[in-house]
Amino acid sequence: MKTTLAISHDYLLKQLPNATALINTKFELIGASDIWFEFFSLNKHEVLGKVLFGLFNDDTKEWKKCLKNCFNGETEKGLQSYFLPNEGEKWFEWHNVPWYDERENIIGAIIHIQDVTPRVTNELLYEKLEDLLRQQSEISKVGTWELNVVTNELVWSDMTKKIHDVELDYAPNIDSAIDFYKMGHSRNLIGMLVHNCIDKGEPYCEKLEIVTQKGEEKWVLAAGKPIYKNKKLTRLIGTFQDITEQVDAENAIIENQQLLKAIIDNLPLNVFVKDKESRKVLINKSEYEYLGYKSAEALLGKSDFDLYDENIAQISRDEDLHVMKTKQPILGKETTNVKKDGKSTSFLTSKIPWLNIQGEVQGLIGISVDISNLKQKEAQLQDLINISSIQNKKLVNFAHIVSHNLRSHSANFSMLLDFLVQEEDESERKRILDMLLHASDNLLETLENLNEVVDISTNVNIEKKDVDLNNQILKVEQNLAAFLQKNKAIINKRVPNNLIVQAVPAYIESILLNLINNAVKYRHPDRNPVISLEASKNGSETVFEVSDNGLGIDLNKYGSKLFGMYKTFHNNKDARGIGLYIAKNQIEAMGGSIVAESEVGKGTKFRVHLNDEN
Repeated sequence: MKTTLAISHDYLLKQLPNATALINTKFELIGASDIWFEFFSLNKHEVLGKVLFGLFNDDTKEWKKCLKNCFNGETEKGLQSYFLPNEGEKWFEWHNVPWYDERENIIGAIIHIQDVTPRVTNELLYEKLEDLLRQQSEISKVGTWELNVVTNELVWSDMTKKIHDVELDYAPNIDSAIDFYKMGHSRNLIGMLVHNCIDKGEPYCEKLEIVTQKGEEKWVLAAGKPIYKNKKLTRLIGTFQDITEQVDAENAIIENQQLLKAIIDNLPLNVFVKDKESRKVLINKSEYEYLGYKSAEALLGKSDFDLYDENIAQISRDEDLHVMKTKQPILGKETTNVKKDGKSTSFLTSKIPWLNIQGEVQGLIGISVDISNLKQKEAQLQDLINISSIQNKKLVNFAHIVSHNLRSHSANFSMLLDFLVQEEDESERKRILDMLLHASDNLLETLENLNEVVDISTNVNIEKKDVDLNNQILKVEQNLAAFLQKNKAIINKRVPNNLIVQAVPAYIESILLNLINNAVKYRHPDRNPVISLEASKNGSETVFEVSDNGLGIDLNKYGSKLFGMYKTFHNNKDARGIGLYIAKNQIEAMGGSIVAESEVGKGTKFRVHLNDEN
């Protein structure tokens, strides 16, 4: 009976579709299904009758304890890993139940094994990924959120709550979530984005500002997208990233760039950076204005061959190549640049190699100091030395002339006066008096001649240059800015662009300064001063007009004295009567003329005629 049952059980057990084994109370393996042997890669004939735990190398204390409980009638489940040399780690779920004989006596245990390796592996991978995502979320400060559009339930991840500075048990809703966004642009925009995401299915990703529970302002990158099920919107999901540090860093970079640009643009130097092909990749304001451009962008990518004569450009290119090849700078080299319009400028130029982090040459940095004025001053100084030498000689000659002429006249006066004292005859005395009067006239004529000599001696030939009238007007406006603002003066200009006159720049500035200054000084007490500036070309002369709405001048009464020295016509405490006198002399010194039109109580117009011929 026992043998029959054993054969029957063994055959039945062999065919079971799952991994099942029978052990006795001594933990000896009595039998098992073929699948059980295959799962553990065991040879059936080698392991039958052996103690179960001797077949495994892993720690089986816990399993042994569970089997003992099974022998006492308890049913237990568990999870165990097992390492196979050819297959690696495998996971199985065991289920122990008591094994009863016909009399309901426990004679061992039935062990069911289920291969759960794929499930456990996926669970471990999920846990690993979840932990990795959690760590990544902590590092990158990225949280998540989910809105159930059916129940209107909003769920925030722990990181999302942390960004908002709320407790982990905080329960948000759609209204409170939107209220965290900063009042104004950010709150209005997020409201519109969420609305469009729900109504139109439009995903979004925007940089916005929030104010946390603790009152801290933060920049966040808020993103969301709709999720549909059976073509019906069920929820919105999204991410929520704290990008405050990134935005602050970007703003700091922008501020530093703006500061650097402001410093470079306001340096009284021409600064430029060239690449290895000598093309300009950075230019400051002084450089592009010198080259006649209105912005740096218009010059980017241009080389010296685009800007200068070919010979000058080639010299500059050769210098560039030398600096980039040797990595040795050129410092303070005096150069003369001639632009394609023929205008030349003297510079002190330095070129420094521009190296990257690896020390490789990327191009060069150039700095040029315009020394044209300095060179001009040097020339003027030399002229002054020459003029002083000539003037000294003239002064010596003039002293001789004065000494000779005045000595002659004084001797003549002395003798005639002696004759007059000694002479008693009236007719002779009358003749001597006539001679004294004649001598006096001669002395006056001599003094006039000497004065003319002074004028000739002190008259240095003035040199006229091309002067941009609009630039001169702008300079005067800047010089009088506070004065004009204080008196609420308005200047209306109708001067053609690029109007060039032949004049002495300092004279033009002085003339404009005096005329505009007078227009404001003699303003009408009942109205703000309005000054009109007009100019036009008429053949070889330029006609320039300055008119105002001031007090006006009675030309019938004062016309002949208008341009006289120390002549004033109004009770103005600041009037000196010298400005118009200086302006008239400067205009005439340049070969021009000035006339006035005026009406008392309405204003005055001065018309200046400038001769464009040098």
